[in-house]
Amino acid sequence: MKALALLSGGLDSILAVKVVQNAGIEVEAIHFIIPFLQTPDHNGTGHAANAAKQLNIPLHYHPCGEDYLQMIEQPQHGYGKRMNPCIDCRIYTFKIAAQKMREIGASFLITGEVCDQRPNSQRLDALDITARDAGLKDLVVRPLSAKLLRETIPEREGWIDRDKLLDMKGRGRNPQMALAAQYGITDYPSPAGGCLLTNEEYSLKVKDLLDHKNKLSMHSVGLLRLGRHLRLSPDAKIIVGKDEVENENIQKAATAGDQILELVDYAGPVTLLLGTPEESSLHLAAAITAGYGHIPEGVTVKVNVRGTAERELLVKPLSRDEIRPYFVYKV
Repeated sequence: MKALALLSGGLDSILAVKVVQNAGIEVEAIHFIIPFLQTPDHNGTGHAANAAKQLNIPLHYHPCGEDYLQMIEQPQHGYGKRMNPCIDCRIYTFKIAAQKMREIGASFLITGEVCDQRPNSQRLDALDITARDAGLKDLVVRPLSAKLLRETIPEREGWIDRDKLLDMKGRGRNPQMALAAQYGITDYPSPAGGCLLTNEEYSLKVKDLLDHKNKLSMHSVGLLRLGRHLRLSPDAKIIVGKDEVENENIQKAATAGDQILELVDYAGPVTLLLGTPEESSLHLAAAITAGYGHIPEGVTVKVNVRGTAERELLVKPLSRDEIRPYFVYKV
């Protein structure tokens, strides 16, 4: 008998696999590379890869692309407190996992979900919805909370012994940490990471994109991790670098039609101007760029603008108070 596990690399997913392994079930795992994870795995390294090595199980990766972003744009079950469509995200991953189960010959799916740990996706009704809507009704085993949930097919059919499953509930971590110590598991990440869509500032960046473009792309989402985001008009937005590394990354991220702004005679940020700005927005972008430069008070400066053509603008730097209203999030 074989099961497929959703493996984030966090403690709950590690323990879920361990419980099922101890019940005599062979396990393989799948990890979803989601664009909104704070600490995604890259090239076989990261929390999930480390967890799979500890557990001695094969790990499959699934990169989430444009189809995943379409789900973010219009989630059937709505958003959580921020722009996090947790139920729809879980359904998406379950559907992909169901395909992987067929490929590897797994009979059921296991997850590290804990009843009532998260208010949106781990309520009792939400746990039922995600399995049902993904076409996996009664085939999803949540080993950490299984005794609090309705019996699944693997339990009813005797594929796994229900008595070897657990009854964890709520947001506390002490039971998981105690179980980890019992298993001798010491290498696991703190629970501080997670999905950026639950972060207020990041969510407002996503909302700004949807409000003005009605569509997400892998490129536009990738830019959300960079710099300060300011909306100048319905048709123009800027991203202002915070340090040398971000300045370099912003330069690299520019595509055809974008414009790059930099101070000519003073040190300062690199600014990426997106959209189709009017002349007034272009001058505003230059004045904001100058506002973050190292410029003596009262000096008018030149800002270089590179795009389809190259030019210089002469502007007076804006103060931080003057800049603040243009942010797409609170500062």
